[in-house]
Amino acid sequence: MKRISGLALLLVAGLAACGGPSFRGSVLAEPVAVPDFTLTDQYGETFRLSDHQGNVVLLFFGYTQCPDVCPTTLATWRKIHEALGEDAGRVRFAFVTVDPERDTAERLGLHVNAFNPDFIGLTGAQDELDAVYDTFDVYYEKDTSSGSAAGYLVNHTATTFVLDPDGRWRLRETFGMEVDDVVHDIRQLLD
Repeated sequence: MKRISGLALLLVAGLAACGGPSFRGSVLAEPVAVPDFTLTDQYGETFRLSDHQGNVVLLFFGYTQCPDVCPTTLATWRKIHEALGEDAGRVRFAFVTVDPERDTAERLGLHVNAFNPDFIGLTGAQDELDAVYDTFDVYYEKDTSSGSAAGYLVNHTATTFVLDPDGRWRLRETFGMEVDDVVHDIRQLLD
């Protein structure tokens, strides 16, 4: 009986290896079709998610006065963009504010462009942003207890959400992600 169970296990493992891509990030059990949304980019232009079909889209929710997680993520994105080489042209890196009170389109532009001019900074009316936050279950909360020189900090989700070229949410890449692992996952989605 043990031998049959062992053979069955090997067969299942072998079939799994022949299946689809093997990702290194956190894979959603089922891909989620993301509803189209419209926000405003750093140039005051309309950003419509559906306009980016055919590309992998990375979304991160942060703010320009973040002292740690956000600049670290953007610096990692810069390395990912460089490592992708020509494939970077098929990837959209979108930084969505969780602090629309302070993050104007202009401020977002200065911030993301400091890391890479291909990065997109996004803001919008609170109801537009809330709809996107809800889609990805993004947590954010203003923290006035910190005594920050910025006036307040914003506690927020520290995850990069990865959408495939069909606009489906497929992966979560956690804070501290390894560049090579994310590049691997993006290339799997581009194939």
